[in-house]
Amino acid sequence: MNSSIVIAIDGTSASGKSTNAKMVAKALGYIYVDTGAMYRTFGWHCLKNKVNLDDEKAIASACKKWKTSLERVDNHVHLLVDGYYPAREIRTAEVSSATSLIAAVPKVREWMKKKQRECIQFGNLVMEGRDIGTNVFPETDFKFYLDACLNERSKRRLAEGVQENLAARDQRDSQRAAAPLMVALGAKVINNSGMTAEETSKLIIEEIQRRLAHSK
Repeated sequence: MNSSIVIAIDGTSASGKSTNAKMVAKALGYIYVDTGAMYRTFGWHCLKNKVNLDDEKAIASACKKWKTSLERVDNHVHLLVDGYYPAREIRTAEVSSATSLIAAVPKVREWMKKKQRECIQFGNLVMEGRDIGTNVFPETDFKFYLDACLNERSKRRLAEGVQENLAARDQRDSQRAAAPLMVALGAKVINNSGMTAEETSKLIIEEIQRRLAHSK
């Protein structure tokens, strides 16, 4: 890795990864990378092009062939498809379902890891997902794992107007063969049940500042 800093924020669904990653990136002046949006973009691409989601080979082939590029917009990294970023389209329930299927395909995860590591070209990163500290940037010294009780996470999803079986999602994410969800070696685990996003991000920022001071 070059001299840029990568802050890896992994965790379960609805544990506050996106909210906290954005807050931390803004506070530190770093670039925010939502890796889940990258997977969703490919899920959307597969649906749009009628790729058979029950066929791993077809999914892997589509991933090999699609035309993409990375773009930095307002300190966020976007994955464009043929020059277009499907910001609204990737947030549907249909795309969510497709994404959980394509994300389990090893060739897709290999492709995503390579593309996500390319984000370092933009500078210091706050990257959130499910395998950043374990798989994408295992060498970083700044690893965090967010979690909260299932009841709390379900309430958060409902508040967003989304109904999702989080227990099933957790099981899928942690049991998949390719880069399963797990706590990275050396990660600081934060259970933010009953905590506000501000309280959670404050803990993360304080830990980063402590580690940065220690490394000087």
